[in-house]
Amino acid sequence: MDIVSITSFLGVAALLTVMPGPDNLFVLAQSISNGRYAGISTSLGLCTGLLGHIAAATLGLSAVIYQSALAFAIVKYAGAAYLLYLAYKTFTAKDSALAVENKEAVEYKVLYKKGVIMNLLNPKVSLFFLALLPQFVNHSTGHATQQMLVYGAVFLVQALIIFTLISLFAGKVGEFLRKSPALSKRLNLVQGSIFTLIGLKIAFSEK
Repeated sequence: MDIVSITSFLGVAALLTVMPGPDNLFVLAQSISNGRYAGISTSLGLCTGLLGHIAAATLGLSAVIYQSALAFAIVKYAGAAYLLYLAYKTFTAKDSALAVENKEAVEYKVLYKKGVIMNLLNPKVSLFFLALLPQFVNHSTGHATQQMLVYGAVFLVQALIIFTLISLFAGKVGEFLRKSPALSKRLNLVQGSIFTLIGLKIAFSEK
C-alpha cells in the first residue's frame, strides 16, 4: 500500500459517493426537510452503518450474503420495507416537515438511527465493498486485512465529508423553500416520493 494506491482509491470512492444513490438521496431529503443538522445526523448514522459493511467485507461475511440467495433477499426486502414504511409515514403526516419552526424539536438521535438502519439493510453496500476493496489490495506486501481496513476507513471519511457538504447545501435549499408556503406544503410529497423510489430500487435490485 502506498500513497498512489490510496489516492487512486480515494478518487474512485469520491466519484461513487457523489453519484445519485440511496444514501446521498436520503441525506438530501432529510436536510431539505429538517435542516442541515438533520442531514449531518443522518450522515453520521449512514457512516456508522458503513463500519458494519467494512467489517463484513474484511471478515468475509459479505461473501456469505452474496452466495446465499436467501440471506441476500432477506436483507434486501427488509431494507426496502423500512424505506417504504418511512415513505408511508411521510405521506400521511398532517403537516409539512418545513412547518416546524423549532428545529431543536427535530429528533436528531432518531435520524441517526434511521441512517444506521437504512445503511445496514442495504445489501448492495456490502457487495460494493466486497467488489471494490480487494481490487486495491497489494497481496505481495501481505497484511491484506489491514489494507482493506485502511481503505475502508478512507472511504468512510470521504463519505462523511461529502454527505456533510450535501447537508449544508440542501439545508440552504430548505431555508429557501421555507419562505414559500406553496412549496413548503408539497415537501412531504417530494420526500415521500424519494423514500419510495429508494425503497423500490433496493427491492428490485439484483446481485
